Amino acid sequence: MIIQKVLKMVFFLVFLGWLMIWMIVPTKTFKNKWTPNLRKLDSPYLERQGINLLLLTFPIMFIAAFGCVYLHLQKKSEKLYTKSACKTGHLAFLRRPVLVKPTLGIVTLTELAFAAMFIALLTWSLANYINLNHSGHLYMDKGVEVWQARLRSVSLRIGYVGNICWAFLFFPVTRGSSILPLVGLTSESSIKYHIWLGHLSNFLFLLHTIGFVIYWGITHQMYLMLEWSSTWVPNVAGEIAMFFAGAMWITSFRRIRTKMFEVFFYTHQLYALFIFFYLLHVGAAYFFMIIPGIFLFVVDRHLRFLQSRQRVRLLAARLLPSGMIELNFAKSPEVKYNPTSIMFVNIPSISKLQWHPFTVTSSSSMEPDRLSIAIKCQGSWSRRLFRSLSSSSSSSLDHLQVSVEGPYGPASSQFLRHETLVMVSGGSGITPFISIIREILHQTNQQQTDAAASSKLPHVLLICAFKTSADLAILDLLLPLSLDPSSHLPPRLHLRIEAYVTQDHHQQLDPAQKLIQTTWFKPNPLDSPITPTLGSNSWLWLGAIIASSFAMFLLLLRIVTRYYIYPIEREDGNYHFSYWTLWEMFLMCACVFLASSGVFLWRKKGTAVEGRQMKSMEVPTPTASPGSWFSDVEDRGVESIPHQSLVEATNVHHGGRPDLKKLLSECEGPDTGVFVCGPREMRHEVAKICASDLGENLHFESISFNW
Repeated sequence: MIIQKVLKMVFFLVFLGWLMIWMIVPTKTFKNKWTPNLRKLDSPYLERQGINLLLLTFPIMFIAAFGCVYLHLQKKSEKLYTKSACKTGHLAFLRRPVLVKPTLGIVTLTELAFAAMFIALLTWSLANYINLNHSGHLYMDKGVEVWQARLRSVSLRIGYVGNICWAFLFFPVTRGSSILPLVGLTSESSIKYHIWLGHLSNFLFLLHTIGFVIYWGITHQMYLMLEWSSTWVPNVAGEIAMFFAGAMWITSFRRIRTKMFEVFFYTHQLYALFIFFYLLHVGAAYFFMIIPGIFLFVVDRHLRFLQSRQRVRLLAARLLPSGMIELNFAKSPEVKYNPTSIMFVNIPSISKLQWHPFTVTSSSSMEPDRLSIAIKCQGSWSRRLFRSLSSSSSSSLDHLQVSVEGPYGPASSQFLRHETLVMVSGGSGITPFISIIREILHQTNQQQTDAAASSKLPHVLLICAFKTSADLAILDLLLPLSLDPSSHLPPRLHLRIEAYVTQDHHQQLDPAQKLIQTTWFKPNPLDSPITPTLGSNSWLWLGAIIASSFAMFLLLLRIVTRYYIYPIEREDGNYHFSYWTLWEMFLMCACVFLASSGVFLWRKKGTAVEGRQMKSMEVPTPTASPGSWFSDVEDRGVESIPHQSLVEATNVHHGGRPDLKKLLSECEGPDTGVFVCGPREMRHEVAKICASDLGENLHFESISFNW
């Protein structure tokens, strides 16, 4: 515990110093005092980028590598389910929603404060860059007036500020990051920061591009648009990068992204070309200003690629009358994850290129050798999958090839720290709460068998809204496929479900829809169980990859510089500007690929034998949909006893929406956690209630997968 506190304090001080350096870089003090002194320490073989490497790259790489050690120690010593771990009191106000807007979403006080500080950093940097240039030597081409030179200077400095955004851009999309868990974030919860930074950086780069085009136009230097200089910034590379950035930017706006997801998805794969030409444009020195985020992203991306090359063993598929699909996979018991995790899935028979994220509904504590996800038929991909599984020949379907990435999720189960847990969902938004209820169900069973267990589990209120009565079948997923039908739900489980059917004014179920269709797949020798990914299941190995690949990168860069680049510069005077960057990109990717592939293959050997020994087995599964529980009480037999308990905890309301304000105001406990997942309007309504005077005891958290 002491080591963890020391490491956390060190990380905080290093990160604070890193931010301070970003504030000092655009000032006269840095240029006139720091730079001359640092160049005395700088290696003659790394030139200017050595300063950026020391000040802006090392701190984050240090945190990323040793952060894995901290997370490993935290995982070993963490007592997830003790009430002493609850820290929702003093700092809870920092997580309260203060701004709810359609464009920005739900913004907490902490997010608003950091956003304001980040904008202040960009403004400070731009002002100092401009002042530094105008007060010193203003670059002027022959025959150019002062105001035109200042236009060029401002446009250049706007590009510098956009580069600051890039220093943070890739942290939120690094799914197996060791940075995000240190501040209590996941890639899914912080994806909105990537969106904000993407919009802001593209806007700044657009101003940068327009400013230079105008400058070249009014100074009759349009030929510079086609220049690829060997000694300075290649303009063509910047224009190509801006073209790719513009395509990704336009298709990432919410209206296009939601209505034409495939257009957004395929266009966004241009990010590799955008990064390539962008780095060629900014050059080696500025590459080292933003390399930490890119380096960690490349590590994560290659590990995900290695995992996705494996075919995983699909055990069974449950098709619900509501159009929901539950896929059940075999997994290694070593794979641990927390509720609300997600997993990316690829099914080549549906689409070889598309990867879609789905909520993990299983609990790794309750089902150590299985993992399940829920898929709602909403898009063309999921509809094709549903038709494939529900066709007349699906009962004889022997095999379905599937690849996965993940699972990814929070580092701890913070929801268990609340005294009361209120979960509000709309439609398929109930899926992340299924894993929470299963985890609480497991913890309740554990307490019944362990007399020494003293931790108190939260009382649970699930408020779920559905369009039709058939959608009530989703509640069947609250119970895992492997649950013994003769078992009862634990009496100590304090669960109340308020289900609202908005479009049906009374129970309307087609008798043909009462049955759940379950398809079991035969094992295939080419398939293997889901194995632990390098990250939350193996922090030390991830830290070893980060540290070794970065050390290897620095060593090889020094060798190439010393024995190849420096002799050329000594003879010819200058080494090609773009070749410098190409060497850095090549060495970075090569070192990452070597280190991560070596560790991945080493760990794969240990899981290969285990995967061969695991066998698929069928277990009894309920055949009645919960949609029928509420209308045909006499049809329920002994085999539905667990469902009977669930029915007793469920109140179904037809023909109306839930009065969220009333329901939440009735929660009088001093520590009530409110989780919401569903349509944007519902999330915003709950956020506004929690932000009002009625929500002083409500601790809000939104779970959104609508990127």
